Amino acid sequence: MSDDDLVVKVSQEFEFHAAHFLPWHPGKCANVHGHSYRVQVEVDGALDGRGVVIDFDELAAMVWDKVIEPLDHTLLNDHLDNPTAERVAIHILRKAEASGVELSEVRVWETARSLAVVRRSAR
Repeated sequence: MSDDDLVVKVSQEFEFHAAHFLPWHPGKCANVHGHSYRVQVEVDGALDGRGVVIDFDELAAMVWDKVIEPLDHTLLNDHLDNPTAERVAIHILRKAEASGVELSEVRVWETARSLAVVRRSAR
């Protein structure tokens, strides 16, 4: 059995802390407030010559340094318009792509029980 016909998925999780506000929201979320965001990124593909889709250390360095760390302890409204969990997930996907990492999925937990998922459509 060959590994050539397999798609392998790898993921890593990150945490960052940030504030935001949603002026359109009818409740408390219209006010500045903060979250401890949990982010899971996923990369899928074939194994390379090293036997990995992407090295975990390389993935962590690129995603943290170029994507997550610039958001950490900031006001998300300064980085993107209408920073809902959904838009934060899309932002992370696009920023990672611009940094050379093609993520297949991003999950962003705004609270322990609330998350948004963005996934790249099948190519």
